[in-house]
Amino acid sequence: MKRSRVFLLVLALTTVASLNSAQAQVVNQSKVGKAVPFSCKDSEAVIRSKGVVGVQNGSRSIYVGYQQVSSTNKNPILARFDNGRQTWCQTNLETTNDDSTGYGLSWDGKDNLFAVFSSTGTQGTPAQDFRRFATKGWMTDYGVGGGAKAAIIARINPTTGGPTSATFISSVLPNSKTNSVGVTALDWNGARLKVSDDAYSYPRNVLRKGMVCLTGSPYKQVIEFNGTLNTALSSKADRCQ
Repeated sequence: MKRSRVFLLVLALTTVASLNSAQAQVVNQSKVGKAVPFSCKDSEAVIRSKGVVGVQNGSRSIYVGYQQVSSTNKNPILARFDNGRQTWCQTNLETTNDDSTGYGLSWDGKDNLFAVFSSTGTQGTPAQDFRRFATKGWMTDYGVGGGAKAAIIARINPTTGGPTSATFISSVLPNSKTNSVGVTALDWNGARLKVSDDAYSYPRNVLRKGMVCLTGSPYKQVIEFNGTLNTALSSKADRCQ
């Protein structure tokens, strides 16, 4: 009788451990990579064959990339599939002449979905680009100048694909013009979003001011944001202070 109880206890603990392990595998599925074009008309099989950046949770998948809308203009695209069928496809996140792409995702399989986009400058009205989602963000716009590739982090409603908040991320030159930032990794821990990036002269501190850095960019920067992306909780970069 005692042996049976011990066996059942061991079995129960093993089952719980297996469930916990399975749950851990679907928490904070993150991927950042090269922006790849695709279309709302593409099947999930075609999107995967193209190597589009995507995250999966069971039978649910979300992908981000861009559409080549003209010879000189890209617009971001975001799509979700459930059991291989498209649930939604967003193509109106940014529709200006800004050469914008999507290249990163982080999803805990629940309500916390974040996407990474690029921006080379804002043209047109805020109603046509990411500024309309970043009105309360840590940085609300691209900044001064154009051409340099800034980053945008957007919090996305995974049910609809619609952004609920966003922030721009850029570096800043001594003349106050925007300089480039390229996101390399995302990590959501349930309360904070850690964004790793390669920042060119000069990375911004939490007050959005340029840091004092030694020569030799890019700099490896890590910024931690709260869940609504309106506050930078910390900002560190190698060889900078």
